[in-house]
Amino acid sequence: QVQLVESGGGLVQAGDSLRLSCVASGRTFRKYGMGWFRQAPGKEREFVAGMSWNGGHIYYPDSVQGRFTISKDDAKFTMFLQMISLKPEDTAVYYCAFDSKNVNYPQEPDYWGQGTQVTVSS
Repeated sequence: QVQLVESGGGLVQAGDSLRLSCVASGRTFRKYGMGWFRQAPGKEREFVAGMSWNGGHIYYPDSVQGRFTISKDDAKFTMFLQMISLKPEDTAVYYCAFDSKNVNYPQEPDYWGQGTQVTVSS
């Protein structure tokens, strides 16, 4: 088992930046595909960034490419999502997630954080 806790969300204006953090505890010595997802009210959950267990492969959808950056600090068991040039359409609850079955990509995560709200005003 692994537990994930996100932080760093908040209310910002369009064009601002935020950095989300996801601290992992528990069986962190295992290899996981990891990533960030978001869900806006009335919409399906959306993938926004993914990383292989060693950071060698990174993935972004077109909607955030160039604005979002995923990274991790293994020594602190922490994963980050740096977001710049935020837009109102980025408003959502953001979740970090780990996939124990696919170490290269969070295909079907089996571990999720509780989520952190990001609200971008226009």
